[in-house]
Amino acid sequence: MNHIPAKDTSGGYAEPVALAELAALAGGQLVSPGEASATVASVSLDSESVRADGLFAALPGTRAHGASYAADTTAAAILTDHDGWDLLKAAGETRPIVVVDDVREILGAVSARIYGYPSSRLTVLGVTGTSGKTTTTYLLEQGLIAAGHAVGLIGTTGTRIKGKQVPTSLTTPEAPTLHELFARMEREGVTHVVMEVSSHALMLGRVNATEFSVAGFTNLSQDHLDFHPTMEEYFEAKATFFDPSSKAHGNASVVCVDDEWGTKLAARVSGATTVGTKGQEQAEWAAELLDVSATGAQHIRLNHGAQSHELRLPLPGAFNVANAALATAMAATVGTDIEAFVAGLENAAVPGRMERVEAGQEFVAVVDYAHKPAAVAAALDTLRGQVEGRVGIVIGAGGDRDSSKRPLMGRAAAERADLVIVTDDNPRTEDPALIRSAVIAGADAAGTDAEIREVASRADAISQLVAWARPGDAVIAVGKGHEVGQIVGSTTHPFDDRAEMRRALRECGYREGVAKLGADNQQPEGQP
Repeated sequence: MNHIPAKDTSGGYAEPVALAELAALAGGQLVSPGEASATVASVSLDSESVRADGLFAALPGTRAHGASYAADTTAAAILTDHDGWDLLKAAGETRPIVVVDDVREILGAVSARIYGYPSSRLTVLGVTGTSGKTTTTYLLEQGLIAAGHAVGLIGTTGTRIKGKQVPTSLTTPEAPTLHELFARMEREGVTHVVMEVSSHALMLGRVNATEFSVAGFTNLSQDHLDFHPTMEEYFEAKATFFDPSSKAHGNASVVCVDDEWGTKLAARVSGATTVGTKGQEQAEWAAELLDVSATGAQHIRLNHGAQSHELRLPLPGAFNVANAALATAMAATVGTDIEAFVAGLENAAVPGRMERVEAGQEFVAVVDYAHKPAAVAAALDTLRGQVEGRVGIVIGAGGDRDSSKRPLMGRAAAERADLVIVTDDNPRTEDPALIRSAVIAGADAAGTDAEIREVASRADAISQLVAWARPGDAVIAVGKGHEVGQIVGSTTHPFDDRAEMRRALRECGYREGVAKLGADNQQPEGQP
């Protein structure tokens, strides 16, 4: 493969590439060729942002075919399928067009070529699984920086280039955006990229033609069953990331074997490095918990053969021990100085993941992104192990998403918490009351003594949760974590669980840095 360096032209990060070459690469047909020497220097799926030197990738959509919007673009050329070509012919399109059977299938390869195959010159570490992807990538970022590398991060909380936030959408961006990001990162001096790889991205070809140095697997539990009909199909989607025959796979594999799905995957993947926290004999990297502080920080030892590394991980929970072990094993796989890497983990912080909110209160207040049954259970189990008092939770479920997990989330909460307040969490276009009723049904079915409340307003729910708490208790708002919006219908309203938790604490009389206000703060009154 002839790799070309990325460089900046017309605001982009690529050299012009002959359209005929891209047609050959894609196995497509160049029709309405226009000038024989036609070139493009960028590619986009977005008709509103494609540049004049760009290739507009017109895909079939849920409401209309992308080719319907081609006339509104200034793109130099168009990439589409046979249905799109029919629409373009009918519209009298005269620009060069590349016609292929499946645009998504080849879009990664086309994007990689246009931007000069930047991922081949970067060390790219990809993490997939149901829970823990974001935390593991943050741990990788912190550790790699401590080991002296320049790092880019791509994931749920956005994109960072050497610590600077860059606006993006989607956990894993579409192929054109992804490869342009790689080119930009390379130009800005990044050497290592850590990124989340979602099952949607794998199935939709977003990471095709990305050269991953290592692929990591965290775990698998119920989620996205609106997209994957069964857990087996969900697993198979993740497993493609570890299949050498797929268009998106790691050159090396690191698999956490703490659950049955990880064990199944490790058995399938030849040469996979295994990670475990439960004393598994087959685990090549074994994590051992030595001590837990009052703040939830965990003193752990990572054993790898005759070598061991100790660190104090500031993140609470057994699942974070697994995340740290996976991150360390992945870093070792790409030749990182592990002593320096592990030292970097001691300063790790992940926004919206078991994030404590402190305002001088004598109970633990936490915000977490948990939005699936296993994650809810893990978060509550962690809090239950940290405090001697009661545990309360604010919980909801997203609209227009896997509805089968809603009662399971309610049940997981009621089995572990003393107070369960069911509220709204991005209801989108669904009736919020129906979503809440499904969560409540699961909580009721648990048959526990937990108090269950329904509070439609998420702000009011957090206020009630904080007002309920006494010294020695723990309260948590789950589902939104780092998010700063509540999606109702098609509108995103400003909303941040962390800010709401701080507001509720203030209204109960707490102030940061002040342990107590007033003569009696044992049962705050008032109204993540």
